[in-house]
Amino acid sequence: MTEQFPSASAAAAGKDTDRPPPARFAYDRHTWKEIAHLLANLPAALLGFVYVVTVLSVGAFLTVTVIGFPLLAAGLLGARQLGRLERARARMLLGVRVDEPSPLPRRGAGGFLPRLWMALKDPVGWRTALYDFIRLPWGILTFTLTLTSLFVLWPVLPFIARGLANADRAMVRGLLSPSDELERRIAELESDRGVVVDTAAADLRRIERDLHDGAQARLVNLAMGLGLAKEKLLEDPVYAAAMVDEAHGEVKLALQELRDLARGIHPAVLTDRGLDAALSSVASRCTVAVKVTVDLAARPAEAIEGIAYFTVSELLQNVSKHSAAKSASVDVWRSEERLLIQVADDGRGGAGFDGGTGMRGLAERLGAVDGLFVVDSPEGGPTVVTAELPWRDRQR
Repeated sequence: MTEQFPSASAAAAGKDTDRPPPARFAYDRHTWKEIAHLLANLPAALLGFVYVVTVLSVGAFLTVTVIGFPLLAAGLLGARQLGRLERARARMLLGVRVDEPSPLPRRGAGGFLPRLWMALKDPVGWRTALYDFIRLPWGILTFTLTLTSLFVLWPVLPFIARGLANADRAMVRGLLSPSDELERRIAELESDRGVVVDTAAADLRRIERDLHDGAQARLVNLAMGLGLAKEKLLEDPVYAAAMVDEAHGEVKLALQELRDLARGIHPAVLTDRGLDAALSSVASRCTVAVKVTVDLAARPAEAIEGIAYFTVSELLQNVSKHSAAKSASVDVWRSEERLLIQVADDGRGGAGFDGGTGMRGLAERLGAVDGLFVVDSPEGGPTVVTAELPWRDRQR
């Protein structure tokens, strides 16, 4: 069983899911909708052409002055709204399902000039302006031909309307559809941002819970024990000494819990000595024999190194708890601009994303930094988990 967890899935924009039936001599509702669309092409094309020529040409002419670029940017934003109307008309009359482009961000763009530059280089606005500019001759042609055929060539008008409407569908998909790659990337980044926020919140809750239920509770008991020992010090020195000895044991346990908690946040050995030593330390605590091979000429960025460490740590915990394996291996190496991690064991297999939240959580954490997570774990084993992370050089 091989499972790959994608970082995000792109929506299929611009696909016509409601194709009309084949054209025929009878006038059905699809034919009447296409005729209505073709007759409305002329007024819509006139409106778009006049807008583009007037606003954009004036804005371009005035770019020699201060107001030219803001006027041009405002014109492109207006062209976006004309594109929205054209997509709605095509959706209603032609059945063309085209996704709406993502709006330009209004906040976080860094001020007026960055927002102005973003509007000026907006590909959606420029493609809509091109659509409105070239539509005038096409609108005149379709209006004239459809109106004439309605009286002269009405028996074959359904076929003429279908051919002209198909050309309109192609124009809408080609010029008014959002950029697939750009929209996919925006959706990925929005999803990854949510994953990062959720992961950070979960980590903070885990640290708070561990402190409250572990070290904090133990230190409270220690303070109470020392208080009782102080009261008994003169009355019963032997009993007080026993209580102090017990408190000493509590201090050791509290220190161990704090060290474990600090290791869970970011181990000191990783900061001081890097992945090789840190992963060897993790492997030594695993219940099965683990061979660690780290082939890196340099250390990656701290964030990437930390994700790699916690990925291997979590996978080795799964090996200890669930795999029933006798041996495992960890390999880490760099391939061009990617950091690759492979954890394998000879256990019973059957691992996947449906068995719990651990694997899925790792996959989401890697996906948040453009990583990849692949699990190959057939029933009966062996299990091989491969993780990829983008390589970023460490800042000196």
